[in-house]
Amino acid sequence: MSELAGKTVLVTGGGSGVGAAMALAFANAGARVSISGRSETRLQMVADNHESITSVVADVTDEQSVMDMFATCGPTEIVIANAGMSDSTSFQKTEIASWQQLIDVNLTGVFLTLREGLKQIPEQSGRLIAIASTASLKGYPYVAPYAAAKHGVIGLVRSLALELAKTNTTVNAICPGFLDTEMTDRSVANIMDKTGKTEQQARVALAAHNPQGRLISPDEVAETALWLSREGARSVNGQAITLSGGEI
Repeated sequence: MSELAGKTVLVTGGGSGVGAAMALAFANAGARVSISGRSETRLQMVADNHESITSVVADVTDEQSVMDMFATCGPTEIVIANAGMSDSTSFQKTEIASWQQLIDVNLTGVFLTLREGLKQIPEQSGRLIAIASTASLKGYPYVAPYAAAKHGVIGLVRSLALELAKTNTTVNAICPGFLDTEMTDRSVANIMDKTGKTEQQARVALAAHNPQGRLISPDEVAETALWLSREGARSVNGQAITLSGGEI
């Protein structure tokens, strides 16, 4: 029997991509998984894939919504702050509304999720995991607000990890490179629109950031989250684990 059997898990942004992959991976390992997001339809499509997955509609940028989410889910041993969004534009053309939205979703959303999640961890014995990005550790052109928010996530994770170092709860970030998900599909469309490249050329351009020359699979992120949640990773704390083929 998996050592994760019976564990309670919450994954924000669980209606697609990496969030859905993690939800299924934990459910297949025997955990009881709650997924959250803003689209009830998309959440239910994921939940329909496994009897151990339940869903709750929530907005991670809204404090009360996050509090209500955890009130619904109850005690949670593994909290994964995965919800995020990206956008691409030049720095000079970035409007304040776009900046604020990216900060709200990618940084404040992680803060609220981990803060409220910590209150739900039984006897402070659990795992807090933030899904960050290689943009947490380096810059990329045309995504300054996104990179700024993701850099902030690493600062938050490292600081909280030290606060909790004397407890049985660890705090870590997973930092994948460009992923083979819908979010990357939007990046591909943006490249095509602005450069005239074909879809294949745009995907190759993104994959070229990875020395292995490929996009990262959501399953690779899920496997890393599973590992961090096991007893064997109990001394891994305050880390930004990169999945990028050697890019970082």
